[in-house]
Amino acid sequence: MSDTHGKFIWCELMTPDLDATAKFYGSVVGWTTKPMKVDDQPEYIIFEANGVGVAGMMHFPAELEGQGIPPNWTGYVDVDDVDQSARDFAANGGTIRRPPADIPTIGRFAVVADPDGAVLCIMTPLPMENAPPELPSDTPGHIGWHELYANDGAKAFAFYAKLFGWTKDQDFDMGPMGVYHIFAEHGKQTGGMMTRPPEVDMCFWTYYFTVPALDAAIERINAGGGKVVNGPMEVPGAWICQAVDPQGAFFCLSAGER
Repeated sequence: MSDTHGKFIWCELMTPDLDATAKFYGSVVGWTTKPMKVDDQPEYIIFEANGVGVAGMMHFPAELEGQGIPPNWTGYVDVDDVDQSARDFAANGGTIRRPPADIPTIGRFAVVADPDGAVLCIMTPLPMENAPPELPSDTPGHIGWHELYANDGAKAFAFYAKLFGWTKDQDFDMGPMGVYHIFAEHGKQTGGMMTRPPEVDMCFWTYYFTVPALDAAIERINAGGGKVVNGPMEVPGAWICQAVDPQGAFFCLSAGER
C-alpha cells in the first residue's frame, strides 16, 4: 500500500438546491464557492476554505429520486487501484454501487458500500500539479473527523483495517453507548466507529466540519433554516453537534471551544 492508500481526500454533497445550500454552508462553516466544469459532466460546485478546495456539491441525481435516499454527504477515500479495491469490497461482504469509471482530468472512482450498507466513494486521483499544502484537521472550514455508525463497530473496524490499512488508535468507553473505536490512517488519528444505537435505523458515514466556536455556529444553523438534532456536546478535546441542513442532509460540526 502507498502512503496515501486509505486517506480521506474529499467530501461531496448531493442536494436539490445548489444556490440555497451554498448560502447555508457559507454562513455556517464559512465556505466560499467556485464552479467547476469538466467536459460534459453535470454542474459541480467546489467549497473552499481559505482558497483551498475541501469539498464539493452537485445536484441530487434524477436516477436516485423516489428511492428513499435523502440529500447526503459522501466521503472519498484514496486507493492505489480503484478496480481492485472495488473487487475487494465485494469479496469481503460489501457491494459495488457504481462500477469504476473515469472522471476526466480528475481520476478514477467507484461507489461502494461496506457489509452494513454504509456508502463511500473510492478514488485513484490523477497526479495534481501544485497541490496545496495539507492543513491540520482542526483548521476552520476543513473536515476534521470521519465517523461510522455500524451494526457492529468492532467488525466494521476489522473490515476497513483489512481494505484500507487503518490501524486502531484507541478504544474509548462510552458507557451505555458502547465502545468508540478511534482509528488512524498512516499513524494519523482520523475518525471513529461505533455500534449504532437503536434509534439510528441505518448504518452510515458522517463528517465533522471544523468551526472556530460551536454556539455561534449553532445560531447560524438555526438562522439559516437548518436544525440541530444532537448537541452541543463535549467530547475529549472538542465540542460537537449533529444537524441537518435545510434540504435534509445530515452533517456534524466540531469546534475547539463552546
